[in-house]
Amino acid sequence: MNNMRSALSPVKWSGAALLAAAVLLSASSRQGAAVSSEVSPARLKQHVEYLASDALQGRATGTPGKEAAAEYIAARFREVGLKPLPDGRYFQVAKGVAVRTREGNAAVDQRNVIGWIEGSHADLREEFVVVSAHYDHLGARPGEGDTIFNGANDNASGVAGLIEVARSLASSAAKPKRSVVFVAFFGEERGMLGSRHYVANPPFPLRGTVAVLNLEQIGRTDDTDGRQLKRASLTGFDYSTVSEVVKAAGAARGVEVYKHPRNSDAYFLRSDNASFARAGVPAHTLAVAFAFADYHGVDDEADRLDYENMAVVCDVIADAVLRLANAADAPRWNDVPAAQPYLERWRQLRGG
Repeated sequence: MNNMRSALSPVKWSGAALLAAAVLLSASSRQGAAVSSEVSPARLKQHVEYLASDALQGRATGTPGKEAAAEYIAARFREVGLKPLPDGRYFQVAKGVAVRTREGNAAVDQRNVIGWIEGSHADLREEFVVVSAHYDHLGARPGEGDTIFNGANDNASGVAGLIEVARSLASSAAKPKRSVVFVAFFGEERGMLGSRHYVANPPFPLRGTVAVLNLEQIGRTDDTDGRQLKRASLTGFDYSTVSEVVKAAGAARGVEVYKHPRNSDAYFLRSDNASFARAGVPAHTLAVAFAFADYHGVDDEADRLDYENMAVVCDVIADAVLRLANAADAPRWNDVPAAQPYLERWRQLRGG
């Protein structure tokens, strides 16, 4: 999640080391599995171990490590059977994004990674449920010892969940009626640059986008508030009817989806869901641990995640996304004080 501070400047590192580390998974997609099939903890771990590896040097915006992560995610989207964008690629390119490097400021192209499942219903396929996660992190700092901000929970965990939820839905016998769009955003840690670019240049119409479920920090269970086993929370829990759907999906699998008394509202504008909410789309971030001891620290490593619990949460996410895609009525903002700006924008977006 974005804590509104600048990312640390990345160190320079060997392209050869990156190439050696960028070995893509060979795991094959499940054939004919229902959405009720369990997400694999081992596969989630493989994704996180690659994305949070030292070779990717913390995936800071504008670095080779972040670009390697983008290629990896695109390869996984292709592997699980997601459709590319109309140009045949899985990238939405943002031209000339301002980034900071050790050599100074630069303007470089950056990429959101996008794949999608076309809806099965003749009318509802023109409506979209977006599932998202950001794939960048803070990079690395000069110095001795551990200098790499690997970002395993923030947010390699969300990206791993994104890939495996996509795999689950793409191979499911139960097909979504609405189209489902999977997006990995660049630049969340630099001010939600990727999601802001998507909303300003939507490859799928915002008016037809009925809900966004953004995934953040879903792998750690050692929250500073206490252990979070079979529990997940949504930001802006009371703001829209999306929460009711996710809560029901959790209840069906023995997972408590709850409103955190402080962080649900406090974190609502601190991740990529905010870009969509400000445009009027019901959008929330799902998290397991809002805060943990090494948040934005060099010790956020892959071996600290609970992959068994993460897999259970991903099953809930897949079920919730299918429910959102198949519901007769699209989600809407609730008429509560905190949601008023988003409700008004939603009415304008929908033309009502």
